[in-house]
Amino acid sequence: MATVKELKATARPQSGKGAARAERRAGRVPGVIYGDNQPPVTISVDDRDLRQRILAGRFLTTLFDIELEGKKHRVIPRDYHLDPVKDFPLHVDFMRLGEGATIRVSVPLHIVNGETSPGVKRGGTVNIVTHTLELECAVDNIPQYIEADVGSLEISYSLHLSDVKLPKGVKSLTREDATLVTIVPPSGYAEEQKAAAAAAAGGAAPAAGAAAPAAAAAPAAGAAAPAAGAKAPAGGGDKKK
Repeated sequence: MATVKELKATARPQSGKGAARAERRAGRVPGVIYGDNQPPVTISVDDRDLRQRILAGRFLTTLFDIELEGKKHRVIPRDYHLDPVKDFPLHVDFMRLGEGATIRVSVPLHIVNGETSPGVKRGGTVNIVTHTLELECAVDNIPQYIEADVGSLEISYSLHLSDVKLPKGVKSLTREDATLVTIVPPSGYAEEQKAAAAAAAGGAAPAAGAAAPAAAAAPAAGAAAPAAGAKAPAGGGDKKK
């Protein structure tokens, strides 16, 4: 079961840019709670508290019980906006979750056994092609991450979604043949492979040409025939005498 964290919020009776700026000046971040067939509720949360939770990671896959005016709302963060220059939160959206609800979430990919991969041992590098997976699951069964084991990958080999085992009750919204991780060859690897292939081909050539000296011996055998035939004139000369 997913861990649920507590978060305190304050009701924000006014909406609009002016009211949002006033909240930020007071050290609070404006936000909204929506969903579950209920009207949206405008809120604000402590800036420092929210910033720490975002920086801690996995913010968008963490369940929260937001305490608001004595009532708790089970929610999950759906989006947040950061200042493009100072990188502090400007706004946050929470989606209200009903009991037994199913949700779509983006879950990070966690690479394991990268150091023991034979491709990495030979100088290759782990290249993560897909950093997150789109999943559908119950709100109480959201995985913190999905493991991708690359311990058996060689250079230029890949791991696909079909090679990964998902937790029970979790459905992937990504196609099965999607490439998750590849082992990238080291620099100069292609040239080394070509050189090795050329060397192997060059080593086989002399063995095939070794028959040439044996063929050259044929004229030498043929040269002996005239020498044997030369005796006939010598014999014929004796007869004339």
